[in-house]
Amino acid sequence: MDLGPDHLLQLQALLERWGYWVVFAGMLLENAGLPLPGESVTLLAGYAAGSGQLNLAGVMAAAAAGAVLGDNLGYWVGRRFGWQLLVRVGTLLRRSPEQLEELRTAFLQRARLSVVLGRFVAVLRVLAGPMAGAVGMPYRSFVVCNLAGALVWSCTMVSLAWLLGRWIPLARMLRGVVEFGLLALALVVLLVAVPRLLGRWEQRLETSLSAEQESREP
Repeated sequence: MDLGPDHLLQLQALLERWGYWVVFAGMLLENAGLPLPGESVTLLAGYAAGSGQLNLAGVMAAAAAGAVLGDNLGYWVGRRFGWQLLVRVGTLLRRSPEQLEELRTAFLQRARLSVVLGRFVAVLRVLAGPMAGAVGMPYRSFVVCNLAGALVWSCTMVSLAWLLGRWIPLARMLRGVVEFGLLALALVVLLVAVPRLLGRWEQRLETSLSAEQESREP
């Protein structure tokens, strides 16, 4: 889920007030199948740990616990309500039923690996638990893979955000996000507009030359 600088500041305010509970709740709800910014909350918390506001181990533990519990809830929701529920959630994630069907096929081929590494993929992070339940993945296998994936994901992502928090002030980071976005937008406009302007200019020049040649011909 993409967030702008204003949303990041709001999440930061929630972290300052509620700390690890925000991380736990965000990861729980996202992994249960709701398209919420659990990853963004966790990364901000890791950054806050790097700047000394939170404890690194506490953020990792809250993220992993929320992810494990959320995925287990998602598993049983998927087991109870089946594939139609995932199709509805997929529409909120801007995924068509055809795209979800392709995702289900790939999931069935490598269910265990999908649960372990799915957290690193935006859509699978939300749908892995419900999808495992909907397709009937054995619960014991799911629990083991889910726990392994939660530990790997939380330790990796929180550590990276912690390093960022050690090096870059938050205000500079947010300002950099805005500046990068404006620069990217300007670049896209140039890449789209300049070729069109050149094409029109070339077309007008050719028309002008053709008209001039016709006027000179007897």
